[in-house]
Formats: sequence, C-alpha cells, structure tokens
Amino acid sequence: MMGLGRNLITLLQATLADKTGVTPQSCLSTHFRITPFDVGLRVLKSDRYLQLAEAAQLDFMLRTRRAVPLVRAGIGFVNAAQLVRFVQPIGLFQRVQVNTRIVFADERCAYFSHQLCVQGALHAEVLVKMKFKQGRRTVPPHELLGDCPADKPGHLVAWDQALAAS
Repeated sequence: MMGLGRNLITLLQATLADKTGVTPQSCLSTHFRITPFDVGLRVLKSDRYLQLAEAAQLDFMLRTRRAVPLVRAGIGFVNAAQLVRFVQPIGLFQRVQVNTRIVFADERCAYFSHQLCVQGALHAEVLVKMKFKQGRRTVPPHELLGDCPADKPGHLVAWDQALAAS
C-alpha cells in the first residue's frame, strides 16, 4: 500500500514540476523521505529500494513527457530484470535523492540507473532493464526516447551474460 501512496505523490509532484529543458537524455533527481512504513527495525527494507526506483522511474517518464503518449498509444513498460547493489544502509527519516538516467538502450531494452544517495553519498544503485510493450510487440526504445547511449558498459554486458546463463 505504501508503494501506491508514494507513486501517487510522485505522480502529483512530477505533474507540477518544471519540465523546461528535460529530455530522456537528462539525469533527473527526485527526493523521498524514509518513513516508518519503509523500514524493518531501523533501516530501509530491501524491497523498498525497488519501490523507490519504481517511483523514480515514474517521475522520469512523466517529467520527460513520455508517459502520456505511451498510455495513449497503448504502450506499457515492463521491467525485464532488476539488480540492486547495496553500498550503505539507509535509515529511518533520512532524505533520499534518487538520480535516474538511461545508461544504455538497444533495439529491445532500455537500461535505467537509479542511484540512491543520502547527503550526496551513494548508498545503493538499482539497475532496471526495461522493455516497452504494445500488445505482444516490443517497441524499440529509440522510437520513444530518441537517441540513447549506444555503448554498452561492461557491467551491463556481464549482467546480461549472467541473466542468459540462468
């Protein structure tokens, strides 16, 4: 339930945000406060990292003006895989800045990076491999996002190899 509430608040904030000069090639930041509903005893629960990334991804799609045209065209976005790298725990009531950007895109998937920072220090990174689907058709990301980074970083190559091996 907390994820739905956070997404609704994100929807409202992103709708009201200044979108001047924002493109899919931008690195966008959004902020969240960690509440008692997000923690186990005193630190952020592991599934909440994915919820923060989901809300940040929604913010990204709205602020880059991609969400409404996608919905109108009957295109949805599906997370094909997610990977979390934990660096430091995030505590109760801390303010988290999530920096979202597209790291790479090919003909089938766009790879998003969501870096979770507290007071400027990296605490975690969530990588999301995302597909755009229109019915059964996979829509190439460049049709929706324009030019995206074309050089696939080594850590994404290794991740795809690990996914293929499993």
